[in-house]
Amino acid sequence: MPAEPTVEDLLAELNAGHTVPGGSPLHRVMHEAAQEALRITAELNGGYHEESEVRAFLAQLTRSRIDEAVTVFPPFHADFGRNIRIGRNVFINMGCKFQDQGGITISDGALIGHNVVIATVNHPLEPSRRGDIVPAPVRIGRGAWIGSNATILPGVTVGDGAVVAAASVVTRDVPAGTVVVGSPARVLRSVPGFAAEE
Repeated sequence: MPAEPTVEDLLAELNAGHTVPGGSPLHRVMHEAAQEALRITAELNGGYHEESEVRAFLAQLTRSRIDEAVTVFPPFHADFGRNIRIGRNVFINMGCKFQDQGGITISDGALIGHNVVIATVNHPLEPSRRGDIVPAPVRIGRGAWIGSNATILPGVTVGDGAVVAAASVVTRDVPAGTVVVGSPARVLRSVPGFAAEE
């Protein structure tokens, strides 16, 4: 009889882009990990914490090192936590919600505005399979700025230095050094003074 899968097994499947069938052993592991994430974020959001304590909660949630230059203003919500990677000098404002099973990478110097939603999973359209989890990672580039109330959908890369205007819904990749706006977001113009790093 095969051993019960672990969170590491689940992460390997998610990061390979494999669908996790609803009700499967891996799906049950994901549900258990979600309960831990809900516990940690409830503690984080339940009262005032010094900045270093907030980073300690984030390290516990993500199981990764959080740089001392990272600032997060609670409340902050994640329903998995184990597939978030945060670079240096990142700022995440209040009310953000990360659905990170598919993987969220936030690169150095990125700014995430109030109430931003980042989603990294989808579900099949067929009603009989709608409990399946289809992962796709989101990557936020160096120095990118995601405006308040924006939604970033699965599989999107926001390029270095790009700006996502407030309340935009981003359904496809955002080129580096551009400003996108609307639902679905479209390129409005270039970012003044942006120069791509070599």
